[in-house]
Amino acid sequence: MAAGVSGEASRAHIWPGRPYPLGATWDGRGVNFALFSAHAEKVELCLFDASGRREMERVVLPEYTDEVWHGYMPDAVPGTLYGYRVYGPYDPRRGHRFNHHKLLLDPYAKALTGRVLHTDALYGYRIGSVREDLSFDRRDSARAMPKCRVIDAAYGWGEERPPRVPWGQTIVYETHLRGFTMLHPALSQPLRGTCAGLSAPPVIDYLKSLGITAIELLPVHAFGDERNLVSKGLHNYWGYNTLGFFAPEPRYLSSGDINEFKIMVARLHDAGIEVILDVVYNHTAEGNQLGPTLSFRGIDNLSYYRLPEDKRYYVNDTGTGNTLNLVHPRVLQMVSDSLRYWAQVVHVDGFRFDLATTLGRETYGFDTNAGFFDAIRQAPGMQHVKLIAEPWDIGPGGYQLGNFPPGWSEWNDRYRDTVRRFWRGDPGVLPELAARLSGSADIFDRRGRRPWSSVNFITAHDGFTLHDLVSYADKHNEANLEDNNDGHAENLSANYGVEGETDDPQVNAVRQRQKRNFLATLLISQGMPMLLAGDECDRTQGGNNNAYCQDTPTSWLDWERAARPEARALLEFTRRLIALRRQHPTLRRQRYLHGRDLSEEGVRDILWYAPQGNEMTPAHWQDPAARCVGMLMNGRAGPDIGPDGVSLVDDMLLILLNAGENQLPFVMPKLPAGSAWRRVLDTSASELGDDSTTHANGAAYDMPARAVVLFALVGR
Repeated sequence: MAAGVSGEASRAHIWPGRPYPLGATWDGRGVNFALFSAHAEKVELCLFDASGRREMERVVLPEYTDEVWHGYMPDAVPGTLYGYRVYGPYDPRRGHRFNHHKLLLDPYAKALTGRVLHTDALYGYRIGSVREDLSFDRRDSARAMPKCRVIDAAYGWGEERPPRVPWGQTIVYETHLRGFTMLHPALSQPLRGTCAGLSAPPVIDYLKSLGITAIELLPVHAFGDERNLVSKGLHNYWGYNTLGFFAPEPRYLSSGDINEFKIMVARLHDAGIEVILDVVYNHTAEGNQLGPTLSFRGIDNLSYYRLPEDKRYYVNDTGTGNTLNLVHPRVLQMVSDSLRYWAQVVHVDGFRFDLATTLGRETYGFDTNAGFFDAIRQAPGMQHVKLIAEPWDIGPGGYQLGNFPPGWSEWNDRYRDTVRRFWRGDPGVLPELAARLSGSADIFDRRGRRPWSSVNFITAHDGFTLHDLVSYADKHNEANLEDNNDGHAENLSANYGVEGETDDPQVNAVRQRQKRNFLATLLISQGMPMLLAGDECDRTQGGNNNAYCQDTPTSWLDWERAARPEARALLEFTRRLIALRRQHPTLRRQRYLHGRDLSEEGVRDILWYAPQGNEMTPAHWQDPAARCVGMLMNGRAGPDIGPDGVSLVDDMLLILLNAGENQLPFVMPKLPAGSAWRRVLDTSASELGDDSTTHANGAAYDMPARAVVLFALVGR
C-alpha cells in the first residue's frame, strides 16, 4: 500500500511493523500504525482520498503484540488520511460495543481533517429501536466522520526558549483561543479565531502590555458538538467534549497545518508568556450508552471507560455520561503520552486539568497517591511543567480542594465565593476573608506546599464575567434554549439597583468601583492570581453565566466595547495593578504568613487591624456588622530569598478594605516610630492614587466606602 501527500492510495503490501509507539508514526521512509485493543478480534486500517470522503483501501493490521495491533506501510507519507474499523463482540451487557461498520478515530492521531456530522449512522445501535443500545446498526459511518492525518512531527524551534516563570511570579490569563480574536479589528478574517490570530503582533502586544505571565487556553484538543446542541442551531464553544487528546481542534488552524500551533507557542514565549492548556482527560465526546461510536467505545469500551457492575452502563462521575478509566494501564499511558507530547513536542508550559478529582480516583475513591499522580510525578521532562487542578467532580467524595499532591496548584472556589460575598456586603465574612487574602494556609499549608498552591480567581469561563457580576442579580441564559434552567442560580452577585445595562450614572459609578475592588483584591492577595480575559475591559455576556454553547458575539471579546472610555480606564487600572504586584514581592510571598517572623523593628510578618487602630480581637472578627479590616504585610520580616539567592526584602504594606456603604475613619497603625504611610492605591478613584502625600502613624484616615486603599511605609 502506498499513499502520497495528497492522501491517494494504491495497493501494496504492509509489513508487521512494531507495537510502539502507539499511533501513526512517520519515520522518514514509511508509517508505523499501532492501536491498543485488548478485546478486539481484528483491526482494519482504512485509507481515504485527499478529500476524506472516499475510502480507497482497507488493510488488516497483520500483527497483535502485547494487546497492540500493528503494521508498517513502507511507502506511506505525511498527509495520509486514515481511520480504523475494529471487529469484536457487540455485547453491551458484558461491556463490549464493537461495530466494524463504524469508522473510528485513532486515539493517538496528531491531526484531524473534517468534523463530526451528526447522523444516525454514527451510533452502534439502531436509534428508535425498542431494544435501544442492545440493538445493532450496520450503516457505515465513514462519511460522517473526520479523518486522522499522518503528520511529520519535525519542527525547527530555532532560538525559542520557554520563559519558565517561577510559580510565585505567575499571573494567569484565562481565555478562549477562538473567542479572543474573533472580533479583533486588526486581524484579517481568515486569522480570526485561530492560532495565527492569537500569535499576531497586535494580539501579542496587547497581552504583553497587560503584564500577565501565562495564558491559559480553554480546551484546544479536537472536540465535537453534542447532537442536541446541533439540533437547536447551537455549538459546543468551550470544547469540553474531546474527540482526541493529541490533535488540535482543526477550526483553530487557519492553515490546516499543526505547526501553526507551535508557531503560536514560540511567539508567546518570545514575549515572555507561558502557555497553559485546559485539558479534559476525565471523559470523552462519546457520552453514555446512548451516545455515538466515534473512537474509544468502538476500539475497546471495556478498557477505556469505567463501567459499573452492570456493564451496559457507564460510571458518570463527570456529569457528561462517561468517565475515562485511568485505572487501566493503557488508558493511563495514553494520558501520560498526551501530556508529554504537548509539553515536549509542542512546548506548552502547563496544564489545567478539568474535573481533576476524576483523574485521581481509584476504584475505591480519590487517592492523593493515585497512579495518575505517580505517573506525572515520575515522567521524564515534566519537572518544569505547571500542573493546575480543578479539584472537584460530581462523583462520591468529589470535592477535594487542598488534597492534591505537592507540586500542584488548585482552583480555589472558596477564595472566589468569599471575596464575592465580602464585596456584596454579606455579614460575618471577615474571618474567612482574612484566610483567603493571606494565601489560604488553612487549606494548603501542608507537605511543603507554597502559597501559589491556591489559584485565586473572582471569575472564570464558567459563570459571570466581572462586568456581569456587578450588573446582574440573576442569570439570563435564555439564549441557551434550556428555559434558563442551566447554569448556577446563586452567583453571589449584585446589580446595584438596575438589572443589566443602564445609563444611570450613579449605578454605573458603583459598578466600576466594585470592578476595581475585585481586581485590586485579586492582585494583592497571597497566592497565584487568575484573571478572566476581558474582565480588564468590561467584557459582558449579557448576564449569561453558562455560555458553553454560545459560539457567538455573546462569548467573544468585543474589542469595540473595549475601546470605550470607561473600559480603557479599567484596562489601564488593571495594567498598573499587575505592575504593582510585580514591583512588590510582599504581595507574592514564597511562604505562608503566620505572624511568627519578625522584622528588625519587632513587627510580625502579618497583622490585622480594626478601624480603631488596634489589632483585631475575637470580638472584632465575630462582629457580623463589621465590613472593614486592615491587613499589614511586613516585607521586611522572614527569610524570603529567591532561588537565585536574591533577597526579596520589600516595603511594609498596609491594605485597608471597606465593603461598607459609608465612609469611616481608620486609625493608622502606630508603628514603627519615625515613619509614615504613603498611599499607593485607592479604588475609590479610577486612577491608582499613587501620590507623595503621607499619613501619620496614629492619625485617622477617611476610609472611603466600598474601596481598597493600599499604603507603603516610608521614613524608616
